[in-house]
Amino acid sequence: MVSNYFLSFKSWLSKLSFRTGVIVTISCIPFYILSFAQMALPISTAAKGALWVVLFGLAKTTQYGGLTILGVEGVKKIKNFWNKAH
Repeated sequence: MVSNYFLSFKSWLSKLSFRTGVIVTISCIPFYILSFAQMALPISTAAKGALWVVLFGLAKTTQYGGLTILGVEGVKKIKNFWNKAH
C-alpha cells in the first residue's frame, strides 16, 4: 500500500514543469543555511537539535523533490547549461 502511494506521488511530481523543479531544487539552499546557522542562536541544545532535524529534513525533502520533478532529462539540461556558461 505504501509503495502504491509513493509511486503515485512520484508520478504526480514528475508531471510538474521544469521551472517548478528548478525552483524547488534551489529552495533547498536556504534550508541548508538555516539548519546550520541556527546553531549560533542562544537557545537550548534540545531546541537546536529539534530545529536542525526539521530544517535539514526540509532541505533534503526539497532537494530530492526537486530532482524528482526535474527527472533525468532536466538534470541533463541543467548540466548542459552549466557547461556552456563556464
